[in-house]
Amino acid sequence: MADIALRFFKDMLVLSSPVTAVLDRQGIDTPRDQALALLLEPETIEEAYRLEAVAGPQCFVLPTAALTPARLAELAMDGKGPELAAHALAAVEPFKPQHVLAEIGPCGLPLDPSSKASLVENRDQYARAAHLFDGQAVDALFLNGFTTTDDLKCALMGVRKVCDLPVFASVDVQADGTLASGRGTLMDAADVMAEFEAAVAGFATTAAPAEAAHLASSLRAHLAQRGTELCLLVSLEVGTRDAKQQGPTAENPYYAPDTMMPAAAALRAAGAQFLRAAGNASPAYTGVLAATVAGLDAPAEA
Repeated sequence: MADIALRFFKDMLVLSSPVTAVLDRQGIDTPRDQALALLLEPETIEEAYRLEAVAGPQCFVLPTAALTPARLAELAMDGKGPELAAHALAAVEPFKPQHVLAEIGPCGLPLDPSSKASLVENRDQYARAAHLFDGQAVDALFLNGFTTTDDLKCALMGVRKVCDLPVFASVDVQADGTLASGRGTLMDAADVMAEFEAAVAGFATTAAPAEAAHLASSLRAHLAQRGTELCLLVSLEVGTRDAKQQGPTAENPYYAPDTMMPAAAALRAAGAQFLRAAGNASPAYTGVLAATVAGLDAPAEA
């Protein structure tokens, strides 16, 4: 694997879609069942990545969002973090991906920003998850799925305690830029990402292409105004897929893989370098993104 930092601001890159959507269509549809599949039937996970590999993303995202101790305890898998991380890495190794990102999601613990004990407890959750990838074939950590700035801050501080890998940070936002929790905005989250040294600032949204592109250009302008240059990642959330849907709707503008083509062009023009089809996306969505931006340079720094 090449050092992913060498590609920042250089060329367009696509992240693999969540394999959880593929597993869900196979009836492996709960977080615990998916973790069990990774633990006990890793060949199932490998087959899901085989489909993604054909689609051609440069960056494979490991299915490791639940590796914080609190999330593992919730899944009744205390102490299984090292084994799950090892199996995740083994599942993608046959495909020789250009880059591997280890996903870490919110730990889910209550957080009181005014309590030092609460902050330390939350930070340590992310530090312990990041520690699982020490010395492993991982290019970057991917803090994904965050909906509050306080949780994001704890995550960034935690991983920075134990790891010097580049960090991709992404928050879930609504079309107007409000965080999914309703507590704060994308720009608030961007300030946290910049302050705590994320390398890539990102967001995931169900917003239509024009709205997503507006969010990306606004994020880029905000970072430039504060004198911070970060690469941008945009994840487009695919809603519940219905074969009868014949056109975009507010609930699911990305009803078919072909919708990724104009969206990718708009997001690149708005300043995004990293793209991902998330939610219920199939490998076909990844394939369209990869084909659309293949060989294209990343947007110039703002």
